[in-house]
Amino acid sequence: MAELKYMSGFGNEHCSEDPRCPGALPQGQNNPQVCPYGLYAEQLSGSAFTCPRSSNRRSWLYRILPSVCHKPFQPLGQGHLTHNWDEAEPEPNQLRWKPFEIPTASQRKLDFVTGLHTLCGAGEPRSRNGLAIHVFICNTSMVNRCFYNADGDFLIVPQQGKLLVTTEFGKLLVEPNEICVIQQGMRFSMEVFGETRGYVLEIYGGHFELPDLGPIGANGLANPRDFLVPVAWYEDRQASEGYTIISKYQGKLFAAQQTSSPFNVVAWHGNYTPYKYDLSNFMVINTTSFDHADPSIFTVLTAKSTRPGVAIADFVIFPPRWGVATNTFRPPYYHRNCMSEFMGLIKGSYEAKEQGFLPGGATLHSMMTPHGPDAECFEKASTRKLEPERVAEGTMAFMFESSLSMAVTKWGLKTCLDKTYYKCWEPLKSHFNPKHK
Repeated sequence: MAELKYMSGFGNEHCSEDPRCPGALPQGQNNPQVCPYGLYAEQLSGSAFTCPRSSNRRSWLYRILPSVCHKPFQPLGQGHLTHNWDEAEPEPNQLRWKPFEIPTASQRKLDFVTGLHTLCGAGEPRSRNGLAIHVFICNTSMVNRCFYNADGDFLIVPQQGKLLVTTEFGKLLVEPNEICVIQQGMRFSMEVFGETRGYVLEIYGGHFELPDLGPIGANGLANPRDFLVPVAWYEDRQASEGYTIISKYQGKLFAAQQTSSPFNVVAWHGNYTPYKYDLSNFMVINTTSFDHADPSIFTVLTAKSTRPGVAIADFVIFPPRWGVATNTFRPPYYHRNCMSEFMGLIKGSYEAKEQGFLPGGATLHSMMTPHGPDAECFEKASTRKLEPERVAEGTMAFMFESSLSMAVTKWGLKTCLDKTYYKCWEPLKSHFNPKHK
């Protein structure tokens, strides 16, 4: 595979044309009477026309055929993809999943779409308010098939196996310890290279943004220049057996047929694009004196709600860093939260629970459900000599945090669930001594 090229910058105005067709971008206007090379001009809007300029998102695509050239959509089987949050009774307990099993291709062929399994979520795609958390397990590339989500944005976190993502804007190679965001309406296809697994955070309303830095200043956390956008690439290809366009619309899947590849965009410009980010580029902020800072300092991306400071979803990571706090219990503190906390592990072992929480697995601590370090972690951290140390070396855990109260699906409650999770706190014992001062 030839090395892919990218452009850098979060939310930038980019422009790109495939070098095979120099001059494919119209000059000085978006929609000329006749486009260069006989292309069609098509706008992809990611925000209302009248949104403030600071939040207005759109791109112009110059393509061999417009995306409207397809047969009518027909319903497609859902598999384990759902937004029915009432199919199971509410589950307030701490939940932990063992690594989600990936079948081999000889057992059952699954591509990215057929391998999507909804774990939990809240809200409603028709009202454009809410989120869903999915896992994907796949072993087969999408061939003459592409997918787009009319309901919202996908933040994709590969855990095992790399993804070659072909989009209308070009190609992205996304490996474990990287993420990619495919925004609402963007068509894409996934090529995989063996048994592949990962996590998806879907938001129904708005888009992901960089968090405000406040008193941190102008620099820090995820820097805008480290986000990478693909360069234009096209194929002018007829599909003899037909090409399937799969749409997720109002929570349901639909399929339409057309005769040619949808990845026929020769040039494009705009600020509404797919993008990827390498988590190792995150600039970590941490305490250099005492106490454990709140995990909001590890926020990579946020999807804001209408309430100031409250997110529909935050994407938070726990990367390798230095721990130097004095006279401090350094692991994450015991906590009850007005937010929902879903965690996954890409690699390594999470400091607060080195046993049981494994790469490819997950945990969910729902609103006001108590959680925190297991008994072994507490005893070690309470008695060890405090010296400067590297924390989470070789590890990358992450959290999808939401202000919404999430329901777990039937599939989530019966698949890979570790029913012994609560036992990790049972050995905790009282150290209370009323005579101690």
